[in-house]
Order: sequence, then C-alpha cells, then structure tokens
Amino acid sequence: MSTTFPRSGKKSLGYSLEEVEDFLAAARQAYDTDDGALTALSIRHTAFSMQKGGYSPEHVDAALERLEDAFSVRERERVVGTDAEEAWQEEARATAAVLLDRLNRRPGRRFRRTTLLSVGYRRSDVDRFANKAARQIRDGRTLTVDEVRTAVFRPERGGYREAQVDAVLDAVIDVMLVRR
Repeated sequence: MSTTFPRSGKKSLGYSLEEVEDFLAAARQAYDTDDGALTALSIRHTAFSMQKGGYSPEHVDAALERLEDAFSVRERERVVGTDAEEAWQEEARATAAVLLDRLNRRPGRRFRRTTLLSVGYRRSDVDRFANKAARQIRDGRTLTVDEVRTAVFRPERGGYREAQVDAVLDAVIDVMLVRR
C-alpha cells in the first residue's frame, strides 16, 4: 500500500486506505480513457469507510475537489462547440432559476425543518450562507466553489433538514462549475 496521503494517527479515524487507492486507480483510468464512466458529480458524492490509521480525510477531500474540477473541465470541453452546449447552458440557467426561488425565500422558511427532537443545520447559519449563494448565482462574485464545498453549519434542534440543504449546495456547485 502506498502512502498517497498523510495518515491519521494510529488511534484516529481516517479514510480506508484500500478504498481510496482503488478509487484513485479507477479515476486515473477513467481520466486517461475519457470514457465518461466517472463524472464530476459522482466524484463529489464519493464516500469512503473510516478506519483507524487511515488516510487523512482533509487531504483526501482536497484531492477529490481537485479531481472534481478536472473532470468538470473535461465535461465542459466535451460539449463546447457542439449542439449540446446550448442545452447544457440552458439546463444550468433553469437550475439557477430554481435555486434563486429557493434561496430568496424568507429566512427561517427556506428549507424543511427537523422536529424539535431532531438536530439539523442551524437556520441562521444556513440563511446567511443562502444569501451569499443567491448573490453568487445572480452576480457571480461573492463565493468560490471551495467556499460552497466547505460550508459548515452548526447543529440546532428543529433546524433545517441536512439532506435538503446539502442537495441545494450541490446544485449551486453544479451551476458554478458550468459558468466557469
């Protein structure tokens, strides 16, 4: 097993060495063959098991973000100058319009909430970030893709449902990558 990334401590959890190495080998092959088997979106949704002494999640996540960017550029290059480019851009515009509708809702009402017995994302944190994301979509100048990827929200009972917020953040990233 190589040491592609720094390892977490022997008693600390990190990503499974074997899973990360297998994924990277598959990603290299997919990039070299350019067969479309791996996409930027599938890279973003990649997850690994945790193990003691595994690879540092911080370092692996940073590498996955760079890999996602590289695949996104390639996906764009594939459609630029083809008939599919206009459809691709139109899909991004439609997604942006749906996102703006969601992000421009009243604070505290932008997403479904968990019950008072469950923990979700703190509404005020998400609402603040949603305002920035809406400005990004409208004006294209307040956030970077990395800021969206690394957004962290404090927990709160009765907060926003995490899965719904995460899905919207994924869509914001998709729109930003198309517009680059």
